[in-house]
Amino acid sequence: VQLVESGGGSAQAGGSLRLSCAVSGYSARYYCLGWFRQAPGEERERVAAIDSDTITYYEPSVAGRFTISQRDMNFVDLQMNSLRPNDTGMYYCAATRPYISYVRAEWCSEFMSWGQGTQVTVFS
Repeated sequence: VQLVESGGGSAQAGGSLRLSCAVSGYSARYYCLGWFRQAPGEERERVAAIDSDTITYYEPSVAGRFTISQRDMNFVDLQMNSLRPNDTGMYYCAATRPYISYVRAEWCSEFMSWGQGTQVTVFS
């Protein structure tokens, strides 16, 4: 499985950025894809997830501002609006191992494949 992120950059607070992740070599009936971020000196945290029924889940800090979407099995995007300085960090997309049965987005775990990350910087 290979995941490659793109679309990071700098934005002013209140602005928008759109991240995209190209997914290849991945095929599963039940799975989750997610976006994570890691700020300097902080632990990596999950930002959003989408499951194989396209149900989505967002961490409270980004709910209402970020939107995760999937374009077939090959791309998963993260639209980020109303950006804040504390959204700054390295953003990673990730894919779970194939599940044997459906797992709802909020319960997705076992993210085993990761991209290299793309930097997002939000300045005030």
